[in-house]
Amino acid sequence: MLPNKIYALCDFELLEKFNFSLSQYIKHIQKYNVVYIQYRDKINSLEIQKKNLLFLKQNTTIPIIINDKLELLKYADGLHLGQEDIDKILNKNKELTFNFLKTKYPDKIFGLSTHNELEILEANNFDLDYIGLGAYRNTSTKDVSNILGDKISYLAKMSKHKVGAIGGVKVYDNISNIAFNVVGSWLLK
Repeated sequence: MLPNKIYALCDFELLEKFNFSLSQYIKHIQKYNVVYIQYRDKINSLEIQKKNLLFLKQNTTIPIIINDKLELLKYADGLHLGQEDIDKILNKNKELTFNFLKTKYPDKIFGLSTHNELEILEANNFDLDYIGLGAYRNTSTKDVSNILGDKISYLAKMSKHKVGAIGGVKVYDNISNIAFNVVGSWLLK
């Protein structure tokens, strides 16, 4: 049995790099206890991203979270934002932004990346469903300057929201106080 549930990152660039189609990806992750799939796409047009989101929604019952793009939220089950993405969405006041989003889209799932104690405590005031916390360890897919390592378990206890460990996380990592492992490229190996 796997130690934690899995939040699967479906990064379109990585799918291409590892020669995976969306249907192969869905089939491949079925062996894991996946609670969310986050679709991340920084290379395709919004129209292709919409088409890919609709394909994912039609071919799995796992909730689909869109990364960063509010304009695609109607085709997904939720939205995940990084700290730097909130200002681009609505308002520099993060609490107002999330309260507005949860009011406008009450049935959607909302998540936020956090990296330290201050961001976790701030996120406790937001209407969120979960936070991502990390980076747990170094990763080859993103430039990471803040590695939490074992400190992640202590920090996760501060959150009133469910916590997903992000950054260099593997499927079999057993991390205390973490609701799910957020796993990207490791799933494709």
